[in-house]
Amino acid sequence: MKVKDLKTFVVGNPPPHTGGRYFIFVKLTTDSNVVGYGECYAATFSPDVMVRCIEDVFERYLENQDPHHVETFWRRAYSSGFSQRPDVTMMGCVSALEMACWDIIGKEAGKPVYELLGGRVHEGLRSYTYLYPADDESVYPADRGEDEKNVYNDPELAAQTAIKAVEEGFTAIKFDPAGPYTAFDGHMPRLIDIDLSVRMVAAVREAVGTRADILFGTHGQFSTSGAVRLAKAIEPYDPLWFEEPIPPDMPEMMGEVASKTSIPVATGERLCTRYEFARVLQTGAASILQMDLGRSGGILDAKKIASMAEVYHAHIAPHCYCGPIVGAANAQIAACSPNFLVLESIKKWDGFHADLLKKPIEWQDGYVIPSKEPGLGVELDEAVAEAHPWDPRGPLHLEMEPDPLKWKD
Repeated sequence: MKVKDLKTFVVGNPPPHTGGRYFIFVKLTTDSNVVGYGECYAATFSPDVMVRCIEDVFERYLENQDPHHVETFWRRAYSSGFSQRPDVTMMGCVSALEMACWDIIGKEAGKPVYELLGGRVHEGLRSYTYLYPADDESVYPADRGEDEKNVYNDPELAAQTAIKAVEEGFTAIKFDPAGPYTAFDGHMPRLIDIDLSVRMVAAVREAVGTRADILFGTHGQFSTSGAVRLAKAIEPYDPLWFEEPIPPDMPEMMGEVASKTSIPVATGERLCTRYEFARVLQTGAASILQMDLGRSGGILDAKKIASMAEVYHAHIAPHCYCGPIVGAANAQIAACSPNFLVLESIKKWDGFHADLLKKPIEWQDGYVIPSKEPGLGVELDEAVAEAHPWDPRGPLHLEMEPDPLKWKD
């Protein structure tokens, strides 16, 4: 069996853009006409540039190769151009292509991927959701008036949205009220940001009580000392985690934060390869690893990361702010990992994420149900994907504020 053909899809995600502005999917076809799908979670360059990168990696390291040989493909791509170091753009390409290889491998074997990586140990996968705004509101702050009340800045609205999520079945909810994040972070939190964070957490805790865990998100906004200050302020409300409190480039300093708070630290959405996650574990930076399989290095590397975490008595909580193919891959690795904690869901895997698949990811009463179908268990609806092209002149999938934080508006 050889991989013969690659097709890519850059799909524009309609408003309110839940899960990102666009998704990058790949389709591999073998010489025996077995098809595998994957997804690239990369935002460092425009998606048309990423497509060309994916094509280059395919042509150099995967075309005419056996899709079962994922270790060989991974090592050759990882070493591309005499690099052999974590590279988020290369790993976005590798993750998508490797994921599609596993989809093919599972289909050839007639088994879900999780059965080929140790077997299913979780019947249902506990999931969480962000507190998203109403369906007619954008999820991006830049698209909204900053003064208007919304789920990101109003404790009452956040509490109401949290109650709705709990009533739907979620037992964990996440939000990020910690203020702006900029290209110049980490910064010291403003008093108004600490105050809002405390009021938001307090309101949500009062609303949900012990029915749901609170996951406090940040995007690496803070300096080490600033993160410690904020953690101390929200500790009384017992969040399940404090997410990526400082930028991801210095895990030793994140370890300083972790050592000074009772809140477990979670991190990983911007990390790639087992080598970066090993540093997180060795430095005590986090006890909850949030690898995103569309960026971290693919399915096999995610299994290795999960196994390393198990040695440190750490958990995995796969990250997903992207499309449903990554969501399906995350579910495969969660299903076969004993130290799985909770899975990020894009709402209930309904809406456009469901439209993109011939059969949606199954979600019941707060749990993602791992598919028993061979491979990843999902098939891209190519007609829907092609009907929603992305304008390459648009913004990136995710973006930070380009200017330093303003202390006075």
